[in-house]
Amino acid sequence: MNAKKGNQQQENLTTIHQKGCNKGAKPLFLSFVIKEMRHIFRDKHTLLILFGMPIILMFLFGFALSIEVRNIRTVVVTSSMDNQTQAMVEALRVSEYFKITHCVATPTEAERLMRNQEADMAVIFSQNFANKQGGIQLITDGTDPNMGQQYSNLATHILQQHLTSKQLKGKSPTLSASPVSIKLLYNPQMKSAYNFVPGTMGLLLILICTIMTSISIVREKERGTMEVLLVSPIRPILIIVAKAVPYMLVSFGILSIILFMARFVLNVPLAGSIFWIGTISAVYIIMSLALGLLISTIAETQIVALLMSAMLLLMPSMLLSGMMFPIESMPDALQWISVIMPPRYYISAMRKLMIMGVGLESILNELAILVGMMTFFLFIALKKFKTRLE
Repeated sequence: MNAKKGNQQQENLTTIHQKGCNKGAKPLFLSFVIKEMRHIFRDKHTLLILFGMPIILMFLFGFALSIEVRNIRTVVVTSSMDNQTQAMVEALRVSEYFKITHCVATPTEAERLMRNQEADMAVIFSQNFANKQGGIQLITDGTDPNMGQQYSNLATHILQQHLTSKQLKGKSPTLSASPVSIKLLYNPQMKSAYNFVPGTMGLLLILICTIMTSISIVREKERGTMEVLLVSPIRPILIIVAKAVPYMLVSFGILSIILFMARFVLNVPLAGSIFWIGTISAVYIIMSLALGLLISTIAETQIVALLMSAMLLLMPSMLLSGMMFPIESMPDALQWISVIMPPRYYISAMRKLMIMGVGLESILNELAILVGMMTFFLFIALKKFKTRLE
């Protein structure tokens, strides 16, 4: 009897406990939800990921990610600006796509402007164009074959449309059925590898150097082993530099693999000096390592370092460096932002050296900017490390 009574009391207690839990389950669940919401809104990094990234990506994809081209810098080549030639040039000028920047007398001058990245396309009018004995030649930059083809298609459409309208009105002499011919400099076969190899080099090197360097140093701080390293007889700054050296060597190995595959697998020419390709790549790699060191002084965890590197470099480098879309076609605000993107200058220099085969004088601007960025990032990173160590 006592055993039965004890079992019945235990069952009653269990039933009461379950009823109490059921009554308190909903408030308890809501308290957990509220607690997690508070954690989200207290963490600045989480807020940046949740709300900042979608806004930034919408702006980038909305404005930078566009196949439309505008403000194509165009140089006109003509020996005499007669009425017919002037009318054709005006037809290009009034369109939203072309911006007439130069007017020269010879194709050689036009190619020089294109080689120096001062023009995107040349429109060459033959000497006898007004007397219906000549035609028009379009020269575009084949280092980006897709854009080059798009430029020439737009120009051909506008010019032929203008010629047709004039002929219907009887104001223009009848020319041949296709008076416009097209020439692609540096890449007449229109191989896409000519464009994406320099872009891939710029993206891979900065991501590997920056992300791996920042994570390796933050990992030491997370594990608590950084203090052990700092009490060693070696100067603290040398320890930090030593952490970056292996990734510099790995980056040079990756660079060698990319160049080897580009030349012997993809048949991309290395028309310029190997010495200057290696020199500007070394500057770019050291600059990327310095940027990784700078990020490691700000980030407290590996996840934060990874997210900062990805947000600062991955998407902006792809969209704002000229790797995928022409910078001239972007809104003015994004063009100004692209000025501070290191891959923009490295990719431009690699295209000039590898595809165009230019000399040092043509890449001095890119080299000077990358050296300036490298010096700035190194100075700030080492100064912040020294401040933290003190």
